Amino acid sequence: MPEETNRIEYKRELSDASDKFEKDIVSFLNSHEGGVIFIGIDDDGTPVGVEKIDEIQCKIANRIRDNISPSTMGLFDEIIVLMSDKKVIKVDIASGREKPYFITKKGMAPSGCFLRIGSSAQPMSMNLIEELFSRRTRNSLSKIDSPRQDLRFEQLKIYFEEAGMKLNEQFTNNLELLTSEGHFNYVAYLLADNNGVSIKIARYAGTDKVDLIENSEMGYCSLIKAAKNVLSMLELLNTTRTKIDYYGRLERNLVDAVALKEAVINAIVHNDYFSNATPVFEVYSDRITVTSIGNLADGMSKEDFFAGYSMPRNRELMRIFKDVRLVEQLGSGIQRILKAYEKNVFTFTDAYIKVTFLYLQDFGNKVINTSLSSKTEVIEINDAIVQMIDENNRITVDEIAKKIGLNRRSILRRLQKLQDDGKVLRVGSSRAGHWEKRE
Repeated sequence: MPEETNRIEYKRELSDASDKFEKDIVSFLNSHEGGVIFIGIDDDGTPVGVEKIDEIQCKIANRIRDNISPSTMGLFDEIIVLMSDKKVIKVDIASGREKPYFITKKGMAPSGCFLRIGSSAQPMSMNLIEELFSRRTRNSLSKIDSPRQDLRFEQLKIYFEEAGMKLNEQFTNNLELLTSEGHFNYVAYLLADNNGVSIKIARYAGTDKVDLIENSEMGYCSLIKAAKNVLSMLELLNTTRTKIDYYGRLERNLVDAVALKEAVINAIVHNDYFSNATPVFEVYSDRITVTSIGNLADGMSKEDFFAGYSMPRNRELMRIFKDVRLVEQLGSGIQRILKAYEKNVFTFTDAYIKVTFLYLQDFGNKVINTSLSSKTEVIEINDAIVQMIDENNRITVDEIAKKIGLNRRSILRRLQKLQDDGKVLRVGSSRAGHWEKRE
């Protein structure tokens, strides 16, 4: 295990005796990189594990939620990981946008505000506290009144039930859908069954915006439903390309499906809705682009962004999208995209962040015909069968079928056609014979 750093803290157990845990959480929230706390690891990095792990997870969530201000909803994540056969709790903490964060009972003072310096939480000076407070992001979606107050949330309730949770009568408070005056806020508006938020997918015939084929409306509903609509449409458009050769059937999507999903969810969750603009999804003949409005959060560099450090623009949306399992883990989206693509798929401007996924052109050094038709596929399959027979004239029909991914009857029909075309020849009886390539 690595040593404790400005981003990593080890704790053998969750102590109830002091505010040390809260101090560490606050120090990471006030850092521009966030951090990670491991519960169940000794100070020297030796995993010792956690007993009553479900109970401890519940205590962690309650202490972060109840003992720290401003609200931490959507800014932390708990994961059980296995280290040296020991179950350990990993607590990911994102950098907050409403600094300074503080231990509620100590107030916004050096005794309650901390900053991560080296491997420890150090009290902030009063000057720094006042400076951070003066720059605090006072305008958050949760503090802006919804344009309408006659909101319904039947779709939201369904999505929570599908995720194994049930919203009780207090859900508008628990999910922070109300302003301090008790009005529905803009988060509630975005998640309501009906709203005025338009989200579209534009399709173009070529590589530019000259020839618009379709402009599909996905919005005017709960943002969760809109996200699912966008994902479903792009899944249909992200068609599978097939190449069959001697080694069998190879299949790939035009765009990596996992990366595309993460880009869509990131764009919707982190979009700057204060600008009254919504994410943009565009499908061209050679690429798919996903654009979210708004640049990187203040204090976050591109290096931080690509390293997976998280500073959610809309923490309330982040928490809810995670609850309904559209977000898997805090700060994991960019890393999933970078598993499939290089950093240059991202474009940053002062107004937006765009991800451009060029369509797959080849794999395994085999050029893919992007207008693949059934006729083209038949030719490729038949060529592969001939190649297999040429390499091994004792290969069985069943072996050919398994390699190519078709049933035995389909292979026999193709062999008969190849024989009629003079490309292969059956030698011997249908039961004991074999196929040979004709020269």
